[in-house]
This record gives sequence, C-alpha cells and structure tokens, in this order.
Amino acid sequence: MQTRDFGRLAITETGLGLSLAFIAGAVNAGGFLLVGQYTSHMSGILSAVADAAVTGSLALAMAGLAAVLCFILGAAVSAALINWGRRNPGHHPFALPLRLEAGLLLLLGLLGGLLSAAPAAAFAIPLLCFLMGLQNATITKISGARIRTTHMTGVVTDLGIELGKLLYWNRRPPGPGGHVVRADRAKLRLLSGILSAFLLGGLVGAMSFLSLGFVSTVPLALALLALARAMIRAEFHERLARPVGDALRGR
Repeated sequence: MQTRDFGRLAITETGLGLSLAFIAGAVNAGGFLLVGQYTSHMSGILSAVADAAVTGSLALAMAGLAAVLCFILGAAVSAALINWGRRNPGHHPFALPLRLEAGLLLLLGLLGGLLSAAPAAAFAIPLLCFLMGLQNATITKISGARIRTTHMTGVVTDLGIELGKLLYWNRRPPGPGGHVVRADRAKLRLLSGILSAFLLGGLVGAMSFLSLGFVSTVPLALALLALARAMIRAEFHERLARPVGDALRGR
C-alpha cells in the first residue's frame, strides 16, 4: 500500500490518518455527551430526518437537514482550501483545513464554556458537523479516498472483507482465468489502526468532555495545529533541499 511521506518529520499518510481518527473519535463521542447527538454519522441523521418527517416533527427534520448541509459545507470548504493552496505555493494545501479546524475547535471551546446548555447545543451541533465534513474531506483528498476518519462504517466493512480473504482457504490451484485469494495485510493493519484510534479517541474524549466540558477541545485543537505545523516545516525543508539536489544533478 502506498503512503505519502510529508517530509523529514516522518509524518506519513497513515500516521496522519491515525491522528485524525483519534481526534474525530474524541470530538464525536465527547460532543454527544455535551449536545446529545453524534455529528459525523450522516446515515443516522438522514434516517432520523425521514422518521421525523413521517411523524410530523418538522422542526427535528429541518434540524437534521441543517446538520447534513453543514457536513457538506465543511467538505466543500476543505476542497476549496486545498485547491487554493495548490495554486498558491506559499501555502501548504493540506495544512490550511487543519488550521481552520483547530481554530473552530478553539472557538467552540470558548463559546461553549460561556453559553448555557441550550444555546451551546444549538451552536455546537452545526459547527461539529461542519468540522467532521471538513476533516473527512481533507484526509480523503490526502489519501486519494483510501482513508476515512470521521465515521467507521466503511472501515469496518473493508476490515470484514479483508478478514474474509485472510480466512479463505485456497484448497486447489485456480483454474484458467482464476486467481488466488489473498488478504491485503497492509490494508488490514491500516484499517485496524484507524478503528482502534477512533475508539481510543472516543474513550478519551468521552472522559474528558464529561469531566471538563467544552474546554476539552483545546488539546485537540493544539494537536491539529501541531500536525499542520509539521506539514509546513516538512515542505519548507523539502524546498531547501530541492536546489541542492538540482545542483548536484547538474554537475
């Protein structure tokens, strides 16, 4: 499985995916304890919209649709920032959405701590949905759609597929046009790691949000800023090394 190395700081595509899965798990689980709703599970939210529409709870249906639209908007903003960064060499394209996510998490921690419960929830739910869309689109663009970090349905499905291939017994050589069934062990490790990181983040986030409240977003925001900074520094070192390499090849 190919991985992208972001430079001498050894920030690999896989390492970034694991880090973002941990953060997404913490935000999703911790956010549920504070606002009573998961914010990355668009399938469940759309099902809730359908249920609310049929039972006549139009306010709940509209709130669910607003959450989905915020998730879509977050993904769109991520794509716009990445494409803008690619056209402007002075900015790392993938660091831009991570820094935006960090800033919004800090804003959530600040305003969530100042507002009472109902206004905080009304503010937090659409913002968290936006953040999950932003993050998921970012890692999707980085990995070429191989890694998802904010929801685990696809991860669990792919993990089951690879486990089925791993357990398959190739009893006889394949016939003409046939093939030997083999599991992608690197993909198995990646999927298992992402699932474990999301679960661990959920446990840490739930305990932290339950005891500290919205201020728990601060260390998550700082972690995102550290990842973005590492990307920027790696690109800077790569640019410095490029003229030296060009000069050596020109000898």
